[in-house]
Amino acid sequence: MITNILKKIIGTKNERELKRIQPLIDKTDSLEDEYRALSDDQLRAKTFLFKERVEKGEDLDSLLPEAFAAVREAAGRTVGMRHFDTQLIGGVVLHEGRIAEMATGEGKTLVATLPVYLNALTGLGVHVVTVNDYLARRDAEWMGPVYKFLGLSVGIIVHGLEDDERKLAYGCDVTYGTNNEFGFDYLRDNMKYSVDECVHREFNYAIVDEVDSILVDEARTPLIISGPAEESTDKYYKINKLIYQIKKDKDFMVDEKAKSAYLTEEGVARIEKLINIDNLYDPKYVDLLHHINQALKAHNLFQRDVDYIVKDGQVIIVDEFTGRLMPGRRFSDGLHQALEAKENVRIERENQTLATVTFQNYFRMYRKLAGMTGTADTEAVEFKKIYNLDVVVIPTNKPLIRTNYADVVYRTEKEKFKAAVAEIEELHKKGRPVLVGTLSIDKSERVSEMLKRKGIPHHILNAKIHEREAEIVAQAGRSKAVTISTNMAGRGTDILLGGNPEFLALTMSKGQRGTEEHAKALAEAKKICEKDKEEVIKLGGLHILGTERHESRRIDNQLRGRAGRQGDPGSSRFYVSLEDEIMRLFGSDRVSPMLAKLGMTEDMPIEHPFISKAIENAQTKVEGHNFEIRKYLLEYDNVMNKQRESIYGMRKDLMQNGDIRDRVFDMIDELCEDLVLECAPEKVYPEEWDIPGLKNRIYETFLFHIDLDSMDLKSMTRHGLVEMVKEKILAVYERKEKDFGDGEMKAIERFIALNSLDNHWKEHLLQLDHLKEGIGLRGYGQKDPLREYQRESFDLFLDMIERVKVDTVQKLFAVQPAKEEELTREQPVMLFNLGEDAPQERKEKKIGRNDPCPCGSGKKYKKCCGR
Repeated sequence: MITNILKKIIGTKNERELKRIQPLIDKTDSLEDEYRALSDDQLRAKTFLFKERVEKGEDLDSLLPEAFAAVREAAGRTVGMRHFDTQLIGGVVLHEGRIAEMATGEGKTLVATLPVYLNALTGLGVHVVTVNDYLARRDAEWMGPVYKFLGLSVGIIVHGLEDDERKLAYGCDVTYGTNNEFGFDYLRDNMKYSVDECVHREFNYAIVDEVDSILVDEARTPLIISGPAEESTDKYYKINKLIYQIKKDKDFMVDEKAKSAYLTEEGVARIEKLINIDNLYDPKYVDLLHHINQALKAHNLFQRDVDYIVKDGQVIIVDEFTGRLMPGRRFSDGLHQALEAKENVRIERENQTLATVTFQNYFRMYRKLAGMTGTADTEAVEFKKIYNLDVVVIPTNKPLIRTNYADVVYRTEKEKFKAAVAEIEELHKKGRPVLVGTLSIDKSERVSEMLKRKGIPHHILNAKIHEREAEIVAQAGRSKAVTISTNMAGRGTDILLGGNPEFLALTMSKGQRGTEEHAKALAEAKKICEKDKEEVIKLGGLHILGTERHESRRIDNQLRGRAGRQGDPGSSRFYVSLEDEIMRLFGSDRVSPMLAKLGMTEDMPIEHPFISKAIENAQTKVEGHNFEIRKYLLEYDNVMNKQRESIYGMRKDLMQNGDIRDRVFDMIDELCEDLVLECAPEKVYPEEWDIPGLKNRIYETFLFHIDLDSMDLKSMTRHGLVEMVKEKILAVYERKEKDFGDGEMKAIERFIALNSLDNHWKEHLLQLDHLKEGIGLRGYGQKDPLREYQRESFDLFLDMIERVKVDTVQKLFAVQPAKEEELTREQPVMLFNLGEDAPQERKEKKIGRNDPCPCGSGKKYKKCCGR
């Protein structure tokens, strides 16, 4: 109660933030007349003046009102759009590195131009991240004229570009692209062998459009670049046959809430009998047990046309949040292969991780990060905890007058769909447009079939149609329009009441944009749409009909947000049944007794605020559960992230530093000391040193024999032995350097060091995958699995670094120049043809690492100036 009184007196945190921002908006508004009076050249020159002030050290915050005023004026002159004051507020929030929650239809695409321009003045580049290629291309082309008018360059990163095209796009002041493309470019750059081949730019400032979709929904799946592993695919078909021979609830159990399936004791005994083995839990069968569990999941937790579809003999994942197909993406840990065996299609070879990063850790690399969406407030806690991003809710430009009706609950799914279609039919007869929201392709097609039987014309939007998506959405507000959509997030096109004249004109002129015919069609289309808009407004605007509640309130809000944009009338209602997944798993224990008290019977709907509240509580539970999954993924990835940053830092250093000779010599020094310590330990008399063993270890590591038999061990100290071994080995290496020539040897050193690092990092990632898979069992031994993973993964990492060192040195000592007779051939002149310049002749004698330092300190060169 005290909190509510305080809120009334001093306002909510959000209201205080809006109040703090208002003076900046007033200042920007006060400059409008001054900037309107400028000529095009004078307005364009402002960019040069702003950049000059930034170079002299002026803060971007102090430039904000002037920069925003310049963008507002440029937008009016180029794309015919003027920023509302609420859009200026959104621009300030984005510039400050926070999330702007703006309702659908409030013009987020235009809002982004304000902070993008301001932050691009530093010359460090700005990334605008969208959910798909269509939106990246559309937004860059739509807003491009604003930036270009003000003298900034614009690039687009989409699928299918070559590296040189990507490099050009990243080099621009403003770069539009998708989250996947940005992330994969980062991973690919860290697999390249030259700085010149890298395309990604420094992580300066990014604005993420549909921030909840990218940073929350997609954050459960890390980005992975993988290659085929050497393993047979026959086992999956064999295991698949076993699944048909065991019974649910007897041989195995399924936990839908936890999304897991596992064998019972009876099931283990049954499997052992079927495949004729003694003990399925024997370590040698651990792989078999894992794949049996994955096959159980494939058969019992993954549904065709819901979680995946089968198309052209391939199992293609369906994104659970957007309903879009995800070709090229595969479930990991053998689950995808289990689905391929289940559907009896060709099994692709198991993949091995070559490089991976989560979206959380990718986006946290940016110096400043911001986001915009229509629905972020329900996930505000997660944004703060994971990304340190605050959410500010921006008021709408015009008051929201949409009517949100209470949920209607039916006993069965069949009754629910029957009632939903009856409402669609009634509204269609009146002429009112209806947008129908479903949770899966399967449900969309079910509603579509029912509407066909009623003779109601309609459009269907789902993963199976991409090309006409924007056009269908654009016309979903016309009278009598019925549109079924699997999900409305990230469609990127507003639903205008009466229809969208631009899209209608394109249809009328057969796509002849810019022609006289198109101009006539546009004028005609505007009249048609304006007249239709008046009719639709009289009927009550667009009606949203949800056929099921999603597990996340945000997704429901995205659907609802499609009605009532920019002060338009509209309404929304959700239909729910006790057979719906969210009710069955999370809400039925509370809702069923309530419905019994209300005397529910067949075909009788129940509408009650308590029901809506119970459903919301169920959604909150699921959201909390999903947050834990993402948090768990991130905690484990944070361990790998430190290692990834270390390895990628090493790679960058190796690529940028053309001469790594000193580093190679340090590796040789360390290996020599390790070998001597192993065969001539401290506190052991020289007579007891294992000299034959040392000779063998030196040959094993450096691939040549050195004479140690003629040594006088009695007069030799352990330190003397180390120095003698180093001297002999370095002498061999320096001879090799002369044979190759200085320039070629530097290139070989860099190539081998990078190659060795990559190969061992790839193996390390595979080890971490296996470690993560079994680490959960440590909990049964009263140990914290995460702590155990941290400790063991660090030990594995140190082992890997040691292996890289040995591997690099061994390969460098193994590599040999081509023989004389090979040099006369037309084909490769060297074992490593790395495109380096011809070896340069030295003009002065090179100082050896063990020579006295020329500075006169009395120390060896390597311990003094050579460090």
